Amino acid sequence: MKYKGIIFDLDGVVCFTDQYHYQAWKKMADRIGVYFDEKINNRLRGVSRMESLEIILERSTREYSEEEKKELAAEKNELYRELLGSMTPADLSGEVKETLDRLREGGAKLAIGSSSKNAKMILSRIGLEGYFDAVSDGTNISRSKPDPEVFLKAAEFLGLEPEECLVVEDAKAGIDAACAGGFDSAGLGEAAQYERTTYPLNSFSDLWVCCQE
Repeated sequence: MKYKGIIFDLDGVVCFTDQYHYQAWKKMADRIGVYFDEKINNRLRGVSRMESLEIILERSTREYSEEEKKELAAEKNELYRELLGSMTPADLSGEVKETLDRLREGGAKLAIGSSSKNAKMILSRIGLEGYFDAVSDGTNISRSKPDPEVFLKAAEFLGLEPEECLVVEDAKAGIDAACAGGFDSAGLGEAAQYERTTYPLNSFSDLWVCCQE
């Protein structure tokens, strides 16, 4: 294997919860009378909950105190967690699971590097609780992507250096974070079109090829 460790973003890479995020933010925004649509939602990919809220509140006609913002973020998270309750192992594609198993059998250590504070809950819902060698998420970082902290922590938890790891992302902010931390990167979706991505992927299973010596 070319890399000793592979660090995966969660949403949009291992599984897809984008629609749940959108529905929760939309319900909260509608309640406070702030316009929110799919285009604005696209700006929230890869950034923290509080930073996402700041983007949504750009269209607000009033100012919110820090305490009010915390309450709004908590409201959104409760709505989101309720929606996550409908997730099952069926939300994990066979292609993803087979590729993860193959990479592990090839000798790579696997980690999650996600800004979400709900990462462990999501992994549990899709049948991957305890599967990864390390989980770095929103509960152990203070800075969100494009800061590399979440990936640096994941590498640290694996006992590896950044140059020994590959980061797998679907967002430009995640690729920027990988670059800032000294990691090679593999990109899916919008990240596959990004010039800073080391390996553009057409599908998740393509990971096997780019991880070979």
